[in-house]
Amino acid sequence: MTERTTYHEQKDIENTIKLREILKELPDFARDYFRASGVNTSTNTRCKYAYDMRVFFQFLISENPLFRDKKITDLRIDVLDQITALDIEEYMDYLKAYKDPVTHRLITNGEKGIKRKMSALRTFYAYYYKHELISTNPTLLVDMPKLHSKEIVRMEADEVVRLLDMVETGDDIALSDHQKKFLDKTRGRDLAILTLLLGTGIRVSECVGLDIEDVDFDNNGIRVVRKGGNEMMVYFGEEVETVLKEYIATERKRIEPVEGHEHALFYSSQRKRIGVRTVENMVKKYTRQITTTKKITPHKLRSTYGTNLYQETGDIYLVADVLGHKDVNTTKTHYAAMGDRRRRQAASAVHLRKD
Repeated sequence: MTERTTYHEQKDIENTIKLREILKELPDFARDYFRASGVNTSTNTRCKYAYDMRVFFQFLISENPLFRDKKITDLRIDVLDQITALDIEEYMDYLKAYKDPVTHRLITNGEKGIKRKMSALRTFYAYYYKHELISTNPTLLVDMPKLHSKEIVRMEADEVVRLLDMVETGDDIALSDHQKKFLDKTRGRDLAILTLLLGTGIRVSECVGLDIEDVDFDNNGIRVVRKGGNEMMVYFGEEVETVLKEYIATERKRIEPVEGHEHALFYSSQRKRIGVRTVENMVKKYTRQITTTKKITPHKLRSTYGTNLYQETGDIYLVADVLGHKDVNTTKTHYAAMGDRRRRQAASAVHLRKD
């Protein structure tokens, strides 16, 4: 067995290399910001911010007459002082829909996407303004986009039961013969992943990052690396324990992993650590057999767990702690307002025809 390199360590290495490549496409002065931000942000966050800044500079040279026909790498820091609040507002509008200059694909952003890219731009400007390298900060003169609250999409208790029963037995699944043969080989893994997500509320990235050494059956817990790199033990019940032990003793034991992937808890059909996209597709494949009115993703399984935990305990601080939310207000926004249940009660409160 090779020396253990955790999923998150490997991702950091990959993201570091990826960031260096993106920075080659940005103005030279941008490197100062990304070097300084390494103290408080993860490599994944810095990569996302670098992509966002590339979109901003691409907007400048393609849409702003002052910089049209210039190369992004030719821009100097004084470009930031030439941008006005009106330019920033135009950029926000541009973010709604634009073509990627490399792939020529149409990119669209909703409220969350626009707000994230605007947050990246504000942070970028704030660094140079704080260090007195620029004299203006027009991002502060523009209102950030307002996020409208959306109803929490989650699975109901009966849907969860039907989902797990369906995966466990293989019944009532509308699949081709080829897909059913593949299902027979991965049923234990799929059931373990779904049960783990529904029974602990961990993120899909935390799930795929698990190593076999992270599972502690003595205390029924798993060691996960949260956003920001903090480690935490998340505990699970008997249902999760049963399916995990079964998977580890059967399907996982039969796999001869590719070199470098020996420690992974869950494997893909290529005998490598399973990826986020594979889990997302797997969740979609099964849940669309259960409901056609809800778009269920791994994050919606997390929402299902958080909702159930809050309904059972009424302890919003416990929910925030278990889900790894740094700010309990995030948890309150998502789980404390259980309006759906009250609205369902209202549906049967008014009778149009009396008996």
